[in-house]
Amino acid sequence: MWDEDLAALDYAGRLDALRRHRVGLWDVYRSCEREGSLDSAIRAPQPNDLAELTRRAPQLLAVAHNGGESARSRRVTETLGLAVHTLPSTSPANASWSFERKLAAWREVFSRYDLA
Repeated sequence: MWDEDLAALDYAGRLDALRRHRVGLWDVYRSCEREGSLDSAIRAPQPNDLAELTRRAPQLLAVAHNGGESARSRRVTETLGLAVHTLPSTSPANASWSFERKLAAWREVFSRYDLA
């Protein structure tokens, strides 16, 4: 998809790469309580104003949920009038999918959009 080794970049570098390729990153939760990194540990989630996302990014074409926890907000994102995709979580906790299988799923969706 892109000729960049995103894994080799630090966090700021990865964010810069996303911007260059016109990919936004937005969390479905404004805040939550969680010990550790597992989605199952999320307590008291406060949703982000996803409608604000379309106001901030009027050229937005689609929303891609990164895993099941994010996809729980699909009923909200579907009201935005955009294409909505549920993709496999990129988390290492999603060990049932190999990296190659996750990458293929993400590439398939991203290939539908001009993200050069």
